[in-house]
Amino acid sequence: MKKAVFFDRDGVLNEDDGYVHSMDKLRWVPGAREAVGRLSKEGWLLFVVTNQSGVARGYYTEDDVRRLHEKMNEEFRRYGGEITEFFYCPHLPGAKVAAYDRACSCRKPAPGMILQAISQYDLPKDRCFLFGDGERDMEAARWAGIQSFLFTGGNLDDFIRSVLPSVKD
Repeated sequence: MKKAVFFDRDGVLNEDDGYVHSMDKLRWVPGAREAVGRLSKEGWLLFVVTNQSGVARGYYTEDDVRRLHEKMNEEFRRYGGEITEFFYCPHLPGAKVAAYDRACSCRKPAPGMILQAISQYDLPKDRCFLFGDGERDMEAARWAGIQSFLFTGGNLDDFIRSVLPSVKD
């Protein structure tokens, strides 16, 4: 039976240094690459759900976001892991870039990205867990009907080991 972990990106997998959009600007959270490797080996489907308003603000493009996610996955593979799919929301009401100036169902705290993954991968909600670093992540998980854990720093792999329920296949 399928089981899944959802990660917010900035502040959970990488340090939230403000509008990270390239590998040269990315600093890994301690234990993030190890956690992705271990969870992948344990049979978890792994997803990233991240607001990327830097696109709407004109700081970088969707292509930049996709390239960064590809590079992140290359690094995760070195640890034996892989993010199944990266979901991101480039929208922002009042955005500088008109094409992204809108309210949407994917911008957290709305649950759209989580619900899309659950539907697309036919995931049982009681076997889905989200790790985020803010209240909007927790709220998105609640609205999606899945359990969430607030990561406030430290080693991500250690934190996940301490809180993630044992889910048998």
